[in-house]
Amino acid sequence: QVQLVESGGGLVRPGGSLTLSCAADGSIFTIAAMAWYRQAPGKQRELVATINNSGSTDFADSVKGRFTISLDNAEKTGYLQMRSLKPVDTDVYYCNSKIYGLRLEGYDLWGQGTQVTVSP
Repeated sequence: QVQLVESGGGLVRPGGSLTLSCAADGSIFTIAAMAWYRQAPGKQRELVATINNSGSTDFADSVKGRFTISLDNAEKTGYLQMRSLKPVDTDVYYCNSKIYGLRLEGYDLWGQGTQVTVSP
C-alpha cells in the first residue's frame, strides 16, 4: 500500500544543480526519518545525507557544504538539493525512509533509484 517514488534525476553539467524528490505514495501518518544513498556499479552503497523529523541533519564529508536534505511532511516528500555538482557525484541515488502508517505501523522503505549524471 505504501511505497517511495523517486524523481528528479538527470544530466547536469559540472557546477550545476539538481534536486531529487522522494515521495511517499499511500496514506501515512508521518515520515519519521529519511536518508539518501548513492551507488556506482560494482561499488558499495554510500550514505550521503540523513534527516529526522526534528530537523537534525548529517552529511557525508564528500558532499558537505554542497548538498541539502529536507523533509516536508505536509507533502509527505523528502528532498535532496545538490549544487556545485562534480563528475564524481555521478551515481544512482536511493532514498530510504522510516514511515509510520495511520495505525502507527512501521515501514522501512527504499525508493527505486534515480540516475544522476554530471558531465560536460
